[in-house]
Amino acid sequence: MTTQVAVRLPDELISRLDALVPTTHESRSEAVCRAIELYLYRLACEHAARQYERIPLTEAELSLADDPNAWSDAPPW
Repeated sequence: MTTQVAVRLPDELISRLDALVPTTHESRSEAVCRAIELYLYRLACEHAARQYERIPLTEAELSLADDPNAWSDAPPW
C-alpha cells in the first residue's frame, strides 16, 4: 500500500535529484522514498546513541564485544 504525498522542493534540489535518478534509481519517487528511509534510519541511530550516552553499557556488556565466542549461543537472526 502506498500513499501519495505532495511536497514543494527548491528547484536546485530537484535538479540535483533529477541528475542522480537515471544512474541510481528507477524514478524520482524511488529516490525520494530511499532518502526518507535513510533519514529516518539516521534519526533512529541518533536516538539510540543518546540512549547509550544516558545509560552506558555495563562492563559485562562491553566484555561481550571483546570476546568473539561470547555470542556463540545467540540465535542466527
